[in-house]
Amino acid sequence: MANLRKKGITLLKIVVSALLIYFIFTKLNSVEILNILKDADWLYLLIALLLIVISKLIASFRLNLYFHQLHVFLTQKSNLKLYLLGMFYNLFLPGGIGGDTYKGYLIKKKFEVSTKQIVAVLVLDRLSGLLLISVYTCILALFIQNSFFADYKVLFGLAIPCGFIFFWFINTKFFRPVLPVLWRSVGYSSLVQLVQLISIFFLLMALGITGNIIAYLFIFLISSIVSVVPLTIGGIGSREITFLYGATLLELNANSSVAVSLLFFLMTAIISLTGIVYHFKKIELKVIPKI
Repeated sequence: MANLRKKGITLLKIVVSALLIYFIFTKLNSVEILNILKDADWLYLLIALLLIVISKLIASFRLNLYFHQLHVFLTQKSNLKLYLLGMFYNLFLPGGIGGDTYKGYLIKKKFEVSTKQIVAVLVLDRLSGLLLISVYTCILALFIQNSFFADYKVLFGLAIPCGFIFFWFINTKFFRPVLPVLWRSVGYSSLVQLVQLISIFFLLMALGITGNIIAYLFIFLISSIVSVVPLTIGGIGSREITFLYGATLLELNANSSVAVSLLFFLMTAIISLTGIVYHFKKIELKVIPKI
C-alpha cells in the first residue's frame, strides 16, 4: 500500500510538472527561447556551472558541520559523496527513496545516533538555507524600482532581523544539540546563496541580459522558495512559472527569464546526475582519525 502511494505521488508530480511546462510554453515563444539558448556565451555558462558546483560543495560543508555536532565525524570526502547521492535521489528518484531519507538511513546504520537527531539536523540544514534565501530576497526587494514594492519596503527591511530572530528561536526551542554551530551554519548558508546569485548573474551575462539584474536575481530567489514545495519533479515547472509571472510583474522579458530558469535547472540536474555513481557503488562512510 505504501509503495502504491509513493508511485501515485511520483505520477502526480510528473503530471503537475508536465502541465506547468505545457502551460508556460503556451504563453511564450518557444522558438525565441531556443534561439536565446543557442546564442548563449559558453564561457559564461561554464563559469555559472562552476559556481553552482561550488555552492553545492559549500552546502555539503554546512551539513557536515551539523553531523559533527552529533559526534558523527564524517570526513568531508565521505560527506560529499553522501551529499551527491542525496541530490541524485531527490531529483531523479523523487517517488522512491528521498535523498534526505537515504542519507539519514546510512548515518543511522553506521553511527550510534538517534533517528530524531538525524531528522532534526536534516530539517535544520534545509531551514538554514531557506532563511538566507528569504533574507537575500528581502535585501534585493529594497533596491527594486517598481511601484508594486514601493509600499512594502519597510516590511521587507523589518523581515530581515525578524528572520534571524525567528531562526535563533526555533534553534533554541527545538534544536539545542546543534545550537553551538548556529551562526556558523548561517555563515555557510549565506555563502551558498551568494555564490548561487553570482552564478545567475553569469547566466544572465551568457544570455546577453545586462539590464534589470536585481529584478532577475529577485525572481530567482522567489523561484527557489517556491521550488521547495514538493509539487513537481525537482522544482521543474514551478521555477519556470515563477519566472514567467515574475517577469510580467517586474516588466522583464518573459522568454529570457524562463531561459535562465531552464539553464539553472539543467545545470543542477547535470551536477545531481554525478551522484548516480554512488547509487551503484556503495559509499564507505569514513570518519576523521582521532589524534
